[in-house]
Amino acid sequence: MAVLDRFLERLFAASLWLAALHLIAIAVLVGAQVLGRVTDKTLLLIGLEPINFVILSLAEIAGYLLAGASFLALAGTFKAGSHIRVTMLLQTLRGPLRHALELAALTVAFAFACFMSFYTLRLVLKSWQHGDVSVGVYAIPLWLPQATMAAGAVILALAVAHEFAFTLKHGKTSFSGRESEVSLANE
Repeated sequence: MAVLDRFLERLFAASLWLAALHLIAIAVLVGAQVLGRVTDKTLLLIGLEPINFVILSLAEIAGYLLAGASFLALAGTFKAGSHIRVTMLLQTLRGPLRHALELAALTVAFAFACFMSFYTLRLVLKSWQHGDVSVGVYAIPLWLPQATMAAGAVILALAVAHEFAFTLKHGKTSFSGRESEVSLANE
């Protein structure tokens, strides 16, 4: 079990790193576009011809990268306890009842993650089969950005299943001490 735990933790970390790389790519592309515009304006001000640097389909590409980053970050943020959870009821419960409620919530989360995984994988397959491409200047095969969404959804399902097993074994979630909670009961 320890080998599987280590593998999954590395998978979740790799997914977070890929999400970060997606965000870095957005920053680099937008930065290059801004630099191109500033350069053009500067050249015009000093009486020279602008270079007319432009990244075609930047908004479309940035949108695909942002969707990929969002989905790839799901598992890592879930395992870190960073997802929004309504813990007002959980804080009032102790023992077996709290444990049962945690497991029920994880079961629902797993069902949702599996549902999302199934339909994003299906979307990737259909886009690939039909040869769907984007309508922008560049005909980007849609299965490429959709695949990052599907990968993120599948990794989230694995993270929820892993958390369910941990909670079943230890009686509490792995992130129970780390999640930031806002308690209306204590205000």
